[in-house]
Amino acid sequence: MHPDRSGRRAGRGTAFFCEASVGAGEEERSNDSTDWTCDRSEFWDAQGRLVLPLQLGQRSGFGLDPCAALSRLVTLRPGASFARVYLLGYAATEAAARTLAQQAAGVAAAEREHATLAQWNALLGATQVRTPDPLLDVLVNRWLLYQTVSSRLYAKAGFYQAGGATGYRDQLQDAMALVWAQPGLLRSQIVLCASRQFEAGDVQHWWHAPGGAGVRTHFSDDLLWLPFACAHYLQHTADSELLGEQVPFLQGAEIPEGAEDVYETPHTSATTASIYEHAARAIDHSLNVGAHGLPLMGGGDWNDGMNRVGDGGQGESVWLGWFLCTITRAWIALARQQGDLARVQRWGDALAGWRAALATTAWDGDWYLRAFFDDGTPLGTHTRAEGRIDLIAQAWAVLSGEASQVRQHGAMLAVQTHLVDPGAGLIQLLEPPLVHAQPSAGYIQAYPPGVRENGGQYAHAGVWALMAAATLGVQDPRNAEAARVPYRYFTYLSPAHRAQHPVWGAQYGVEPYVMAADVYSQPPYVGRGGWSWYTGAAGWLHRAAVESILGLQMSAHELFVAPCMPHDWPSAEITLVRGPRTLRLLLVRVTSAMALYLLPPNAPAGARLLQAGEPLRWADLPGSACFVVPLYAPAMAPLASQDPRAPGAAPQPTPPRVDEAGSFSA
Repeated sequence: MHPDRSGRRAGRGTAFFCEASVGAGEEERSNDSTDWTCDRSEFWDAQGRLVLPLQLGQRSGFGLDPCAALSRLVTLRPGASFARVYLLGYAATEAAARTLAQQAAGVAAAEREHATLAQWNALLGATQVRTPDPLLDVLVNRWLLYQTVSSRLYAKAGFYQAGGATGYRDQLQDAMALVWAQPGLLRSQIVLCASRQFEAGDVQHWWHAPGGAGVRTHFSDDLLWLPFACAHYLQHTADSELLGEQVPFLQGAEIPEGAEDVYETPHTSATTASIYEHAARAIDHSLNVGAHGLPLMGGGDWNDGMNRVGDGGQGESVWLGWFLCTITRAWIALARQQGDLARVQRWGDALAGWRAALATTAWDGDWYLRAFFDDGTPLGTHTRAEGRIDLIAQAWAVLSGEASQVRQHGAMLAVQTHLVDPGAGLIQLLEPPLVHAQPSAGYIQAYPPGVRENGGQYAHAGVWALMAAATLGVQDPRNAEAARVPYRYFTYLSPAHRAQHPVWGAQYGVEPYVMAADVYSQPPYVGRGGWSWYTGAAGWLHRAAVESILGLQMSAHELFVAPCMPHDWPSAEITLVRGPRTLRLLLVRVTSAMALYLLPPNAPAGARLLQAGEPLRWADLPGSACFVVPLYAPAMAPLASQDPRAPGAAPQPTPPRVDEAGSFSA
């Protein structure tokens, strides 16, 4: 192996790419033909065409177009075999990299492969589902969390975004999807993000490890994902010790007057504070409101492309109002527990003000506005020719629980009417796209109409629409159409369903097994997939399938099941694994009210009855437990007029059966 030949300095560490021999006698180097280079320019000719050089230049050092390339001349006789293992690695120093490479080379490749598979199986196997839809199952059971962990948390890159930076809001949301499978990962991400906060409460929008160079901005939502993720973690773990953990702040340059951001490598401050204080400062930093009583938009909220709505310091965000209400409700309770009564009062006053504004000036008559520009012009109103309605302002009116029931239903009816295209299987972020709108919302208008945030199906927001639809559907469990909508939206968002569709599949053009961040909505590219792999929608769609469609709601000690799945699904199953404990939840349709209180005759031995919505102390259960959750549906048969191949159609059900392991299946 040659870590010395292909090692490259990466920031403050050393990466290596080396060859590890396998098999008896493979250390013989008398005929070693290994060649190498660290200069990518050797693979391009003077005209910029890709070439394969006869010999590599064995160049290394600074000032190159960096790569790590190894080559070897191999001659194989008929029936012969030749094996080599290539290792990629990274360590803090060159000496440590050499040591790591030597240690890794001593591990058999098969042993390393088995260990890796075991690690993935443990992570991905923590939550398993079985439904009448095998495409949903394979995405939820394997691919969605694999995408989240491998692309978002490990690589921090994808084919269309090879950046490598940590996004403040991005990886916090990704880790939230792993709070059952790997809660320590979310805890670590919370602590890491607290360390990227300035003393004033604002944060780095993104940064590169290990040095920490990144950008400080006026985005108004980044910092708020810290208290949001903290509340999620505490609800699911009851690990209150997190709030007392001490973490330093950053110390860096202020954003110059009139500038959008500043890029630098800030220093670690001598000032430290608890995680509670870090999160509380994020809320404190977000309390200012504009003329309409709504939170300030800043240089953009969740939608980065709307960077001109509030860059003057007066623009307001309706979506941020819903988001802040959600966060502040949880943190008022935490502040009271901490004895922080001043913040209880301050946050309570702010919450009352946001609620009043959201109930009055934020309502446009049939749906909610998206924002107000600095000059008071509304965005997301029926009076505008472009950007008349925006998805996330409607979805979060439901998810926050702050809007009245009448307006929640009205807002989601407007989504279905104006933003959902059943023929193309799309849930648009806004409609119509922004092209000539004045005032300009920002760089979003530089995107072609229907691409990415400018009116495409932006999957992240589409998942929130699914979750909002399920929230409403649970409230009306006998409404067959309301119960079908979340699954229908899942098929619009799912890469597997889109790729196999007889019409959508030919248009889609990207991988069928990982989420794409966006799908184009306007001719001539309707249904074309945008960038794939690197999207936070993967973790959110996993949560939507488990929490919203199958209805699993968990806390640190209890759970309940409140599904919103199609009435023509005869059954579904959730299996939860943590350490030695396995919990199976069997969701079974019944057609009489009496059957709600009886175990089915083919229930697994030892199964117990659990009603929908009934709390279960899962933490007190023995190592293995099984519960049957009966779900009443007046009619199980699929709609007679619905073609099962139509967009959003549920798979045709078969009668439930019990397999050899005693598992319900469909």
